[in-house]
Amino acid sequence: MDFKPARFEILPPVVKNLLIINGLVFLACIVIGKQGFDLSQYLALHHWSSGYFKIWQLITHLFMHGDVGSAGANYEAGFMHLFSNMFALWMFGSVLENYFGPKRFLSFYLLCGVGASLLHMGVVTYELSGVQDVINAFNAHPNFESFSAYLQSHHISRTSSLGIVLYDIQQQWQAAGATTNPQFVESVGYALQKHIGMMRDVPTVGASGAVFGILFAFGYLFPNTALYLYFIPIPIKAKYFVAFYALFELYAGVRNSASDNIAHFAHLGGMLVAFIIIKVWNHTNRKTLY
Repeated sequence: MDFKPARFEILPPVVKNLLIINGLVFLACIVIGKQGFDLSQYLALHHWSSGYFKIWQLITHLFMHGDVGSAGANYEAGFMHLFSNMFALWMFGSVLENYFGPKRFLSFYLLCGVGASLLHMGVVTYELSGVQDVINAFNAHPNFESFSAYLQSHHISRTSSLGIVLYDIQQQWQAAGATTNPQFVESVGYALQKHIGMMRDVPTVGASGAVFGILFAFGYLFPNTALYLYFIPIPIKAKYFVAFYALFELYAGVRNSASDNIAHFAHLGGMLVAFIIIKVWNHTNRKTLY
């Protein structure tokens, strides 16, 4: 790629302004949240089938971090979410902004963030379809035997968010005698519908998708740069670090643990969009030179 910075800046303008905006939004969420108004309902990303979804959330969710506006706010976790993303943005984003230039870097950052959110919502759509399949199968044969056979045949993980709900239902149903009790059948249907509604309405916040795009770009463009990580006693090349992180995110996303509230496929989406953008820019630059 033929991008050459005029001079190197430790804190270039786009990164600096992104840090400021994220910090101000974080404080605004806390202050306004204490007045009983949760900004995440309007600015956090919701699935497109949710009644809370607004098109601007594809951008605004990138500037929100942690659950700091609701009644049960966890300020410490929210701050750590903000700090980790902003530290990575400064550490790797400053290099990329100096390399790309401010305009291209801002475009790159936003495109990675939006692309990551679209992949995340695509994965949620797939998961919602799976829950709807469970509901349809249950409604067709609302008895304990068919329900248990469905769980076994589809290999639904006991540790996934859906698996926790379904196996808890199975245990309660078995304890009640495994009979086709109309009241229990109704409660099963209600539990499944509640779960699907929760999946639609849960908000997603954070700049992680865009930050992972930056991380990928750094590893791709500067593959042999040595990174010194506090939990690894020896330096590791950027390309190996990025590859390991991508594989870990894929594993964690497929595993889909119920205790894991991280949008792993959004991280992978940011990396994928970053790869596509760099390839397109490489191709465009070569054509310009010819």
